[in-house]
Amino acid sequence: MADPNSNGSSSTPDIPTVSQPPARRRSPVPLAILAALFIIVPFLAWYGTWFGRKLSDEDTGKYLMEENNPRHVQHALTQIADRLDQRDASVKRWYPQIVRLAGSPLTEIRLTTAWLMGKDGNAEEFHGALLGLLADAEPIVRRNAALSLSVFGDGRGRGELDAMLQPFTLLSTNEGSIASILTVGSEVRAGALLARLKRQGEEIQEIRSPVPGTINQTLVAVDAVVKTGEPLLVLSPDAGSVWESLRGLLLVGQPDDLPLVEKYAAGQEGMPPQVKEQAVQAAIAIRERAKNAPSPAPSN
Repeated sequence: MADPNSNGSSSTPDIPTVSQPPARRRSPVPLAILAALFIIVPFLAWYGTWFGRKLSDEDTGKYLMEENNPRHVQHALTQIADRLDQRDASVKRWYPQIVRLAGSPLTEIRLTTAWLMGKDGNAEEFHGALLGLLADAEPIVRRNAALSLSVFGDGRGRGELDAMLQPFTLLSTNEGSIASILTVGSEVRAGALLARLKRQGEEIQEIRSPVPGTINQTLVAVDAVVKTGEPLLVLSPDAGSVWESLRGLLLVGQPDDLPLVEKYAAGQEGMPPQVKEQAVQAAIAIRERAKNAPSPAPSN
């Protein structure tokens, strides 16, 4: 029996279809621009603060005056240091400004200034300013001043050079309880967060490292109550500081410095071969200097 719905044809009737518009292709241009921004914006931010970016004389002079922008000041000082390495005497025009910056209230400016002054061991204005920085409140500034003074053949910073070869004990600058502290073996840079101190009223004070090094001993535990001036931890010197100190002592070291120098000349665990080699050279120079030193005049 035939299907009552059939029209008698044996073929299946064609079913009309609705024509769909072609899918709209999204333009890749906005996505490309967005991707480029993710690359360009960080690059421009980095390039604007990269100390290797060359500055014109006009910008150098301008940056030196911008103490409210320490990155600009450091950029200018670094560029001047590079030009001094290239024996560019024209940078002497900025020496008065550099000496002025040695009195900056900002540690990062003072330490960079102290480092720069070691690039010209004939500038007496630098020599005088470095002697002042040798009494700075910050150890990192005193260390840079001592290193630069050695370029002048001035050994009055030997105490700081010797300190760079020895462990550094960090003292608490306030009273309170230890909220957190880094563990032994942590390597830190100058300015790195070492501990947090909880003071009255739940105020949290960050304790940062004044010098680079490796924590080799913690003297307090979390929740311990500490007083101002109490030792918190001990930092072993880092290889870079040791090498720089030995470089300075090679120039101005005296026999009193030999025990520390010879310790590194014998080799120290964790120190690269360059440190041992520098220590050997420093010890040789110190002995030669002592041997050739004039004998003291006889007393009457």
